[in-house]
Amino acid sequence: MQGFGLSISLTDVGYICVATIISVSAHEFGHALAAASEGIQIEYIAVFLAVLFPGALVAFNYELLQALSSFATLRIYCAGIWHNAACCAVCGLALIFLPLILYPFYIHSENPMVINVPSTSPLSSFLSPGDLIMSLDGMHIRNPQEWMEMAAHIHEQTLKELNLYGDFHFRTDNGQKGYCVASSLMEASKDIHLTEDHSTCPTHLNAFVTISCSNSSMLDDSSIDNYKSRDDMHCLIPKDIVKLKKCGNGWVKTKSNRSSCLCSEDETCLTPVQVPGLTWVEITYSSPYSLDCWQFGRDSIAGVKSPNIEETSCGGAFVFIGDVIAMAHSVRLTAYRPRWSFSFGAYLPNVLEKILLCSFHVSLALGLLNSLPVYFLDGESILEVTLCYLRLPTSRMKGRVLQLCLLGGTLISILTFLRNFLLAVS
Repeated sequence: MQGFGLSISLTDVGYICVATIISVSAHEFGHALAAASEGIQIEYIAVFLAVLFPGALVAFNYELLQALSSFATLRIYCAGIWHNAACCAVCGLALIFLPLILYPFYIHSENPMVINVPSTSPLSSFLSPGDLIMSLDGMHIRNPQEWMEMAAHIHEQTLKELNLYGDFHFRTDNGQKGYCVASSLMEASKDIHLTEDHSTCPTHLNAFVTISCSNSSMLDDSSIDNYKSRDDMHCLIPKDIVKLKKCGNGWVKTKSNRSSCLCSEDETCLTPVQVPGLTWVEITYSSPYSLDCWQFGRDSIAGVKSPNIEETSCGGAFVFIGDVIAMAHSVRLTAYRPRWSFSFGAYLPNVLEKILLCSFHVSLALGLLNSLPVYFLDGESILEVTLCYLRLPTSRMKGRVLQLCLLGGTLISILTFLRNFLLAVS
């Protein structure tokens, strides 16, 4: 669903509706509980829809309410706000302790699990629901937040390089991410015909050039031009290259301070050549819930020799070349994964997180809104009772102060809402 420049899915609308029902119920229950403790009879409970979202109100016997002391009346009017505050506290604590609560059934923050890959995602050909993201450019990923942070870090590096290279059509990959390629594979690549301009590889292949282990600094302009020649360029299949040993200093630094030159004598360190603005990232994943992987696990327990995990459906690696930020946002991940089979239960932690988070925000907004001096909300009644504690000369003056405060509070609230709404859609 799209409107006013905003985009929201039907699933998000459902979460907001559920959160609204929880928050409004807590608010009105607070009023009803406080009124019942003072012996005030509830005349009726009304449920309504405000635009698309549910609402409710509790109506009291006004004559009995006026007969109470100011403090008792104020306690009834403020009870809804306090219950919203309690609802926020419960939701916040539940979010903090959710990994502990779900520990017997789910593993948390070990690897993010894919729960949805739209057909429009550039990763739809590689990932499926239930797959685990193991690493991004050699860096271990533990949760969706690290996935986004790592993608932003790689994107920032790419932008810095783009400023250095300017408008060159070719460039070596950021920081020179290299792979140790055997000499025999390099010789075989010479038999591949280049495109008509003799400067790029066919569409299913990627161009690689040699880098020196002794000098891992950025290549100068003349080196880039030289790499356009046929002798210096090797057209190789990316999915085969990513399985090889890494070299070069362009990979994200890990705790192990390894040397950038790890290739043997019969191997050469090659780095991919790309178009400026596009990023080469290597993604490794695991498919622990696939049938082949389950069979692989049973065979391992039974002592049957099976091929390594990269030759089964238990995992693999692939290369993405393009906008890494758009790629990271194109998949939905969760920090939880089931300890057993992948089924509907895999979505439960994500649903609980969304409901708790939405309930926290909606309940907080409802409590704050009702505490403001605004017409037709709890703030109007709270302000009216509070003015009784002020020694104003006449009731007429008290009424004027009340109307002035309500008018000012309502106008300020409307202007603040419109300002935030315009900022959101702009």
